[in-house]
Formats: sequence, structure tokens, C-alpha cells
Amino acid sequence: MPRPSSASDLVLFPQQPALQLIYDTAPIGLACLSPDCRYLQINQRLTEICGISVEEHLGRFVRDCVPALADSVEAIVRSIIETGEPVIGVEVAGQRADRVEERYWVTYWHPLRAPSGEIVAVNVAAEEITERKRADQQIRGARDAAETALRRLRETQDSLIEAEKLAALGRMVAGIAHEVNSPVGISLTVASTLQQKAAQFAAEAARGDLRRSSLNVFLDLVQDATAQLVSNLKRSAERIQSFKQVALDQSQSLRRIFDASELTEQVLSHFTREMRGRAVTLSLCCEPDLVMDSYPGPFGQALTHLVVNAISHAFPQGRNGTIDVRVRRAEADHIEVLVADDGCGMAPEVKRLAFDPFFTTRRQYGATGLGLHVVYNIVAERLGGRLVLDSEPGRGTTVQLVLPRAAPSPD
Repeated sequence: MPRPSSASDLVLFPQQPALQLIYDTAPIGLACLSPDCRYLQINQRLTEICGISVEEHLGRFVRDCVPALADSVEAIVRSIIETGEPVIGVEVAGQRADRVEERYWVTYWHPLRAPSGEIVAVNVAAEEITERKRADQQIRGARDAAETALRRLRETQDSLIEAEKLAALGRMVAGIAHEVNSPVGISLTVASTLQQKAAQFAAEAARGDLRRSSLNVFLDLVQDATAQLVSNLKRSAERIQSFKQVALDQSQSLRRIFDASELTEQVLSHFTREMRGRAVTLSLCCEPDLVMDSYPGPFGQALTHLVVNAISHAFPQGRNGTIDVRVRRAEADHIEVLVADDGCGMAPEVKRLAFDPFFTTRRQYGATGLGLHVVYNIVAERLGGRLVLDSEPGRGTTVQLVLPRAAPSPD
């Protein structure tokens, strides 16, 4: 193999064993290239990390030894010769001649000058970063997998939250249906009785047996029946109208002006049926004229979830108790909603996690652990309010909502 023979080569590489030893034992790969891209020097570490041999490369052109990298190497050397500036941090990827897998190096290129200042060679330092690159790729893969899993978890959580909201709406539908069914049933009974009496009256009139007393009895019956029909049908119409408005609010979450007290009474009216069969009483006290410019649907959803949570968790095993709901003025531009129960209360560790998604102490009974999480999101994000939870074991639980009368802009 040809060896470097120019004068500059001899100046650059004096035959000093100590310098050669330092060069060969350096922890990174080192090489020296002539301006025309010949290998002037190669240390032992470069042969190890690149899988090359001194005999096959020393004195030969880069293009003859590694054709795939020749263009890049020549461009870097030419740039250094022309500008005199080093080129740092160039990553190189390729396969070692003795191995199939892809390897990676980061290289640093510096000009080597003669005493006159002329650039007579280019020093190249190469550090293998294959393991680091593989670790980075594994980290990126793990991060991508984690982000995908997180995205899917959030999608699942959003779906479950929507299902929880629909479940609350379903409970309200069942309660309203029961309340409407009662006056409609009474009206049907009264109408049937009136129909029978009218048929009897018509038969008496057809036979000519109609007496004044029969006429008076029939008129009294008609007056009483029509009064009951009007009263019960009016009650049904009010319930249906209330249900339609609440259902519209909860399904569309539109902003409008409403009275918080009236809406609270409408939303919680259907719990009469849910309380039946339980030794739990729902007490409601609302100050009048609490006008809000906000989102009645989310407001009703938060109330429903708080009361359902109290019914489900505060009174285990048929325990007696009371749930008090209070709606009143808090500040000039805020209202306060209190939902308090005298139930079993929460242990400190339960209270700390109460608003976390999917946390529940009744999973074996089908609870999802999203009720209070939904309440927190609605109050903080949609209604622009704040929420305070106070609870101790054996002393019940109180949830305080402080809501602005004018909800913040979505922006």
C-alpha cells in the first residue's frame, strides 16, 4: 500500500512513538485526510468502530475506499480548505463492512495548518453513537405509544363522561314520566267516569225519565270533573314544558338568561320518585329572582350529579338522612349553591381523590367514578365558578358552588 510521502506529510506525522501512542489510544476514532481526500493517518479506535483496516485505507483516496460517503466527505474537506472554518457535529449513518446492522457516528472536522498557516490536511474525529441513536428511537417509540394510549384514554374518558351525562338525563326522563303519568292517569279516570255518567244521563233523557234532581246531580258532576281535568291537564302541560326546556338545555348546552331558583326546582323535581323507597328526604330552599346569563344545561347537570352522588354514597344500607339544597345570593354578581347531606361523610383519603376521574368507592355497585369529576369540569370550565368540598367521617358532606351570574366568554 502507498504511504504518505509528501513533505507536508512528513512534517505532520513525525515519527515520535509517544505521539503515535496517544493518537492510537484515543477513545474516539481519528483520521487525517489530505486536501485531495487521501487517508494520511488512521488510529486504532477508528478501525474498531468503523470496521476498517489501516492497510486497506492508508494512503488511498476516500472515493476508492468508501464510495457511498465520498461526495459528502469531499464537500466537507473542500469547504474547510476554502473557508478555513471547522465543520462540527455531522452525523453519518452506514453499515460496517463486517456487520449488517445500521451504525451511526457523529463527526468533527478541523483544519490542520502548517507553520506558514496553510491548510495542509483535515483532522476528522468520529464518535460512534449507535446505542444512543437506538435508545433515542426506543424513547421516541415509547413516547409515541404513550401519546397514542393517552389520546385513546381521553377519548374513552370523554365518551364515558357523555354517557354519564346521558344517564343523568335518563334519570330525569324517568322521573318526569312518572310525574306526568300521575295527573294523566287521574284525568283519564275522571274522563271515563264523566263519559259513563253522560251516557246514563242521555238514556234517561231519551226515555223521558229525566228529573230535576238527576239534572242537578249531572251538572255538579260535570263541573267537578271539568275542574279536575283542567287542573290535572294543566299540571301535566307544565311538567312537559319544564321537561322539554330542561332536556333542550342539557342536550344543546346553549347560553341563555334564566332564573337559577326556578331551574333548580325544575331539575330536582323528578327526584321525588327516586327518593321513594328510600328513607332520604330532599329539602329545597331557593331565594327568588336569581337571574343568570349562563348555561342552564350544564347548571342542571351539575345539580343532578351532586344529588345523585349524595343519594348513592351518603346513605349506605338504607340509612336515614336528609339532603339540603340551597340556592342564594353570594356576592353582588355571584350566586351560591349548597348541596349538603347528613350522611356517612368521607375519609380524608377519599375526600382528596373525590374529583379524580374514575375514582369511586362503589365500583362493585356499577359506579363509574365520573360524577364529581363531571361536576368539577362543568363548574370550573363551563360556568366559570369555583367549588369547595367539606366532609368528615360521620358528619356528612357539603359541596359549595360559587357561580358568576354572567358566565365567562368561551374565549
